[in-house]
Amino acid sequence: MNELLKALYDSFYEKLPATQLKAEIERCHQELIEKLEKPERKLVLQIIDCKDQIAEDLSIDSFIAGFRLAMRMSQELNIYEKEHPVSASDFVE
Repeated sequence: MNELLKALYDSFYEKLPATQLKAEIERCHQELIEKLEKPERKLVLQIIDCKDQIAEDLSIDSFIAGFRLAMRMSQELNIYEKEHPVSASDFVE
């Protein structure tokens, strides 16, 4: 089930352009390259990769939770409509 929801997420989610943030990240990255030795640079990149993975996982989890909420709301609405049928005369004054 989660694979299907992940596929839905992948098909609907559009990443927002963050050009200003990307430029700031690149600037900071270049500064770090100049100031840190290779082992420290590698460690910083691992931290960034892990943070990016956490952000992606949270985004997917949020989408799935929202989708499940929408499905539950739809089910509740269907139950409500079965218990409280609406006829065309309800809309005529």
